[in-house]
Amino acid sequence: MEKITANTTIFEALQINPNAGEILKSYGMHCLGCALAHGETIGEAVDVHGADLEQLLAELNA
Repeated sequence: MEKITANTTIFEALQINPNAGEILKSYGMHCLGCALAHGETIGEAVDVHGADLEQLLAELNA
């Protein structure tokens, strides 16, 4: 499986991990279908939502 990093876009993360949507929602990231999701990276989303990047990446890659 391809690894999700801070530079992976939300759209790419959803393609890599079918459970990414639910994981991201659990961190308060609910606009997965919005236009920003195609170009926004996981790192950028974490900055906006104040989530723990390392913990989120660990869950997305588990």
